[in-house]
Amino acid sequence: MKRPYTIIISEVTVDGKLTLAKGVSSKEIMKFMDEEANRYLHETRAKVDGIMVGAETIRTDNPYLTVRYVKGKNPTRIIPTSTADISLDANVLKKDAPTIIITTEKAPEEKVKALSEKVEVVKIGDEKVDLIMMMDFLYNRGIHTLMVEGGSTLNWNLLNLGLVDEIRIIHMPFIVGGTDTPTLVGGEGFKSLDDVIKLKLRAHFMRGSHLITEWEVKYES
Repeated sequence: MKRPYTIIISEVTVDGKLTLAKGVSSKEIMKFMDEEANRYLHETRAKVDGIMVGAETIRTDNPYLTVRYVKGKNPTRIIPTSTADISLDANVLKKDAPTIIITTEKAPEEKVKALSEKVEVVKIGDEKVDLIMMMDFLYNRGIHTLMVEGGSTLNWNLLNLGLVDEIRIIHMPFIVGGTDTPTLVGGEGFKSLDDVIKLKLRAHFMRGSHLITEWEVKYES
């Protein structure tokens, strides 16, 4: 299997949070980002073939996922969703960039048909999206570099399957707190230090008033 070189990139508070609270758009935190930090984010978007978020991010943030702060091409937007639960007026369905929705055999056929009239819809998996097969499909479609701006569940699923090469963090200099506030990586988590995913710091630098760190993911065989 071949797969895209995959980068998770996210704005993360000092205490590791992605939002102000569960169900609150991450755009609230992103309001704190200065122009240079936004340029860094959009420079990365302009360099990759595809950009991926989960369906929950679409429902909560309704992002465009296009390149705006710099000149460059818009990447193909990729949305994995087992039930095709995407609003028909979502911004990612607009014509400013190509979009591929990855769903499953269990998705309601009427919803698949309605989405197919707007963007490309592909079924990969029976009950859940098969992320490994999805990556192979994307690579064969010419998406060889992939940026993930997903939420904590998508980040966990990709990392747990060994499908991530880099993590890039735009550090937000404040603390949010909250027991159930989403963090960079959610999911089941690892219960032993023998199982955790090791990272190697590749670079750290300032963009505007924000610290940026870039990490290589080191999977142990």
